[in-house]
Amino acid sequence: MQLNYNGIQDKAAWEKTGVKLPKHDWKAMCAETAENPVWVHFGAGNIFRIFIAGLQQRLLDAGEAKAGIIAVETFDSEVVEKIYIPHDSMTLAVSLLADGGIDKAVVASIAKGVVSADPDGWHELKTIFRKPSLQMISFTITEKGYALRDMKGELTPAAQADIVNGPEAPKHAMGAVAALLWERFRHGRTPIAVVSMDNCSHNGEKLRAGVTEIARAWLEKKFVTQEYIDWLEDETKVSFPWSMIDKITPRPAEAVEKQLTALGIEDMAPIVTARHTYIAPFVNAEAPQYLVVEDRFPNGRPALEKAGVYMTDRETVNKTERMKVTTCLNPLHTALAVYGCLLGYEKICDEMKDEELVKLINRIGYVEGLPVVTDPGILSPKAFIDEVVTQRFPNPFMPDTPQRIATDTSQKIPIRFGETIKSYVADSERDPASLTAIPLAIAGWLRYLMGVDDNGNPMPVSPDPMLDMLQKALDGVTLGNPASAEGKLDAILSNPNLFGLDLTAIGLDSKVKSYFAELIAGPGAVRVTLKKYLD
Repeated sequence: MQLNYNGIQDKAAWEKTGVKLPKHDWKAMCAETAENPVWVHFGAGNIFRIFIAGLQQRLLDAGEAKAGIIAVETFDSEVVEKIYIPHDSMTLAVSLLADGGIDKAVVASIAKGVVSADPDGWHELKTIFRKPSLQMISFTITEKGYALRDMKGELTPAAQADIVNGPEAPKHAMGAVAALLWERFRHGRTPIAVVSMDNCSHNGEKLRAGVTEIARAWLEKKFVTQEYIDWLEDETKVSFPWSMIDKITPRPAEAVEKQLTALGIEDMAPIVTARHTYIAPFVNAEAPQYLVVEDRFPNGRPALEKAGVYMTDRETVNKTERMKVTTCLNPLHTALAVYGCLLGYEKICDEMKDEELVKLINRIGYVEGLPVVTDPGILSPKAFIDEVVTQRFPNPFMPDTPQRIATDTSQKIPIRFGETIKSYVADSERDPASLTAIPLAIAGWLRYLMGVDDNGNPMPVSPDPMLDMLQKALDGVTLGNPASAEGKLDAILSNPNLFGLDLTAIGLDSKVKSYFAELIAGPGAVRVTLKKYLD
């Protein structure tokens, strides 16, 4: 059996394997999408393919939608070339259940994948953006996809190049969006919603800021007009709704590939692209998922609420996102990631059998985080964190790794820990110096950046856009010599771009430095330090 349009025509064979097939007419969906596109999504990776595309699949199957989604890849062309095209943009979605079972379904709601850097793909996108039928564009490009500036606050080379070269062929995702909206403005000015679905705080604001910064720079260079800027910044014309998304989607697992192959499904092998994207024709993920979206769509929208999306106001999105990203899941994930790597773990679920690590995340979440979280009303923070700690992280059939979660940690720290610290600073009855587990997590991240595990052996460090700069700042710090760290952490801990605020200004730097010194005391010091402060 092959995962493509012709392959799924043998419905009996697929259903015999327990794979659910789409109920809608795939060819009719593709034709409608080409003629009257409604939804374009940037970021053609795993969470999009199993979650976002899965939402539209529900609407198509229920007769609530006719058009599918056009997926845009701005980073890695091999994703489209080697995964989308051979499989007619279909995905085999595999939900990993806590009891060891798996649910399997073919997701066929993506009409096609487009590479924005390809001249033909760029021309096609410009044509799509002229269409009045287009209601929304959405994004899962990770936090770093919105960043125009580096740790020093300077424009990255990609952003600078787009500003200099103008809207004809931008390379940065924010430049591409600004250019495509310029195209839409010049051909009818039809309203549109620009929706970040990335896992970061105030994601709609980050997206709006990135797009408008590029556009305003183009105005200064006379590439665009003031009228375009006015249209772009009028939220009744171009809205940037906020959202909260939650679904753990690890890299494709070899065990899942073997199960699918044993069922007779062909060509399921994952690939690693030249740009280090881990992807396969299937996507494996946990079953729980949440998406909360601010309901501001000036040109209409798909009936997302009928697919299980919470459609609400900005305040509720903000509270829900803050609950999850700053308290109930993401900070716990990051703490497990850096300490899991240091202690030699290769699965998040195995870390949940480690007494000290469980104590660490319980303290971060329940003790230090929950007291400063506002209940969003639509989801209970206590129930959410209970599900994370007792069901989601311990799921032995979720092959997620601390090494994957540790990727791009510098981009996550200001939100995952900085926001809770800010809450303590803002509350006159709370003292940031009372925090233990959060500064211990920050110190653990700095210890992780040394690239040496708790046994004193070399350890790979996951990719991070700030990695070279951070490791250079730690140059000369050695395991077994706490004195070698003297003065090395000051520039890092005082950098508000890293933590969302200056840790030295609020006096939290001394605690982080103290913990770090203990963590580098010698082999085994990581375990000793965790025991000391968490018993």
